[in-house]
Amino acid sequence: MGYRYAAILGCGYVGQAVAELWQAQGITVTATTTHPDRLPPLQRVADRAMVVRGNDGAAVADLLAGQQVLLICVGAGRQANYTETYLNTAETVVQALDQAPDLRQIIFTSTYSVYGNYGGSWVREDDPAKPATDNGRIMLDTENVLLSAATAERQVCVLRLGGIYGPGRELAKIYGRSAGTTRPGSGDEASNWVHQEDIVGAIDWAKDQGLSGLYNLVQDEIPTVRQLIDRVSQTYGLAPTPWDPTQPSARPYNVRVSNQKIKAAGYTFQHPTFGDLTADSRDSPSSQTP
Repeated sequence: MGYRYAAILGCGYVGQAVAELWQAQGITVTATTTHPDRLPPLQRVADRAMVVRGNDGAAVADLLAGQQVLLICVGAGRQANYTETYLNTAETVVQALDQAPDLRQIIFTSTYSVYGNYGGSWVREDDPAKPATDNGRIMLDTENVLLSAATAERQVCVLRLGGIYGPGRELAKIYGRSAGTTRPGSGDEASNWVHQEDIVGAIDWAKDQGLSGLYNLVQDEIPTVRQLIDRVSQTYGLAPTPWDPTQPSARPYNVRVSNQKIKAAGYTFQHPTFGDLTADSRDSPSSQTP
């Protein structure tokens, strides 16, 4: 699609990279943040940077005016209120759509955790979402609010992301903080991840294809949590992580997420595996049937 105007609501780790790519494509990009001190870095990758809160109807309407594409890429910290961050933002966007006649596509970055606990079984987009936490239920509600706004003229694409790693969020840094610390459970839950470059690539591809509906966005390689931590520790010389199976696992969800739908639609992953980390063929989709 030859879009010329795009807005990014919530321009953090992923959003900034998308803004930089789209601006390089000649798209006029408007990026938002909820923190005024984040404006300077956004001004380097976007044509316009704004402070916008998701529950501010007037500000959201102003943001959407004249836009053709909207990427909702908001993020919540550990202590954030998910209702305010996600659901209220989606509701505010939908309420402002009457004032955005030019908007042709909405892309939302959600999470695979909405599937809940499938006991490690494979899940696809047509499997029921069974969130195991309040935050997961809020994310599912957010997806549904946005998907309900799809029309013949306006596409809505929801990407269910795995855990995010990439530049500045290397696995060694993620797991290095707790290296050597005993973890509860056995670590046998599936670990679904996606590289930042594939998130940016899939968002851009969804834009170009006018993609609509639900799509899982995780890489091919899905080790268990224990396998992944062991590999990271061995590769980067971190202290081994012991497990205590007498304690209940801290993970409320356990699924292997199939990425076959988005690949069948034409997207090619840049990082289908963890690269330098040794793959375990037993957990590769090439040897599993979702």
